[in-house]
Amino acid sequence: MEQELSMGLSLWAIVAIVCNSVVGLLILILFVVLYKACKVPSHQDKMPAFAVRLDQTRAEEKYMLTAA
Repeated sequence: MEQELSMGLSLWAIVAIVCNSVVGLLILILFVVLYKACKVPSHQDKMPAFAVRLDQTRAEEKYMLTAA
């Protein structure tokens, strides 16, 4: 046992370094994803299909209100 301790890093120290490296890599990937997500505009030029249907029903309701 004394020879293992004097040789350098123990097994648990190596495991800790590997785990910390993996966590650091995952955090780096997270920041890259967040950076790319922030570059996407929050509203796009194209309107979703359901929004067009809502506008049509509102136009019909306006017509019904003015026709009465």
